[in-house]
Amino acid sequence: MTDAHDTAADSSLRTTGGAPPDDGGSSATEAPIPLLEPREGIPPVIADEAALAEVIAAFAAGSGPVAVDAERASGYRYGQRAYLVQLRREGAGTALIDPVACPDLSGLGEALSGVEWVLHAATQDLPCLREIGMVPTRLFDTELAGRLAGFPRVGLGAMVENVLGYVLEKGHSAVDWSTRPLPEPWLRYAALDVELLVDLRDALEKELDRQGKLEWAHQEFDAIASAPPAEPRKDPWRRTSGMHKVRRRRQLAVVRELWEARDRIAQRRDVSPGKVLSDAAIVEAALSLPGNVHALSALSGFGHRMGRRQLEQWQAAVDRAKALPESRLPQPGQQVPGPPPPRAWADKDPAAAARLSAARAGVTALAEELNLPQENLVAPDAVRRVCWEPPKSLDAEGVSQALVGYGARPWQVELVTPVLVEALSAKAP
Repeated sequence: MTDAHDTAADSSLRTTGGAPPDDGGSSATEAPIPLLEPREGIPPVIADEAALAEVIAAFAAGSGPVAVDAERASGYRYGQRAYLVQLRREGAGTALIDPVACPDLSGLGEALSGVEWVLHAATQDLPCLREIGMVPTRLFDTELAGRLAGFPRVGLGAMVENVLGYVLEKGHSAVDWSTRPLPEPWLRYAALDVELLVDLRDALEKELDRQGKLEWAHQEFDAIASAPPAEPRKDPWRRTSGMHKVRRRRQLAVVRELWEARDRIAQRRDVSPGKVLSDAAIVEAALSLPGNVHALSALSGFGHRMGRRQLEQWQAAVDRAKALPESRLPQPGQQVPGPPPPRAWADKDPAAAARLSAARAGVTALAEELNLPQENLVAPDAVRRVCWEPPKSLDAEGVSQALVGYGARPWQVELVTPVLVEALSAKAP
């Protein structure tokens, strides 16, 4: 067994109550302490180049890891850009930066190159940070660390409370961060989000090391830091909520035209697409195929509050879809590379279905033994692909190469390969 196998088997060392044990093997039971104010108070928002230069110099001269967070305006504005960036580092204190007033933070990113960045749920913030020139070369993700360590709740508030014994106020997580000026309570909340992030990182590092999982975490963090930007999603209109109701190709064309028209308007107005027209309204129009503005206005989502001009622009989109020749209508379903949905395997390939059933059972058992989520032990898509189209060589080397090809990290390959080798020998009933 690996060190992590040994630790998981020792129940006296496993976490209890969602918190890591102390040196004696028992978790703290003291009531958590509300964290109400940043240690140095709420810093001023950096909104000009001169102040930014001072922050860059201070953080470059700081020591140790740097805590980084970003606030977006999801549900209010178009896209996922950052509207506030928070940082904290030993020797530099906390900084709150307005990326609207200072849209190029590449100088700050360069000053922190080589420094370990501590983020919570890094993959959520990295795209918007990349847009303003901030790209880490090393990172520590406290949410992912919590998953690997087996914590049942890995939100920042839950982790800070369970690991460090402090309560963070979370009332402003879903506010419109594009608001200017930002209210003082929001700024206090934002500063507190990075106040204890490095402390949390240090505690989780010790816990991962105790469990024999620290090297796993390092491999995961390196994979996130080195990952290229995500490719633009193909046919994003197909993700319209309620699409499962839309069956006919002409109706699909209406969804596409309305979605694309809405997207252009939302981008031009810099508002969330849902504030322009709801997904439910798009699907309703696609199912009804209204013949004129009057018929459209009777549909849910196109009510009396919508002006004549707006109704006409939506009806024009419906009319464009209705006028398309058959050859230009979208095909039902989205062509997804890789194996079909698992529910179809029993009919299409019973042997593959048997392999997948055995693999899932083996991965589930191993994940429970190691006290971590199955999806962090190995990507479910990698398991499906190996089971649907097994490597030519069904031994450990062949399976390992296949997993590496699907992006598995070395620690995952080492642990999961024996499970999949056994599963690939499963026979259809």
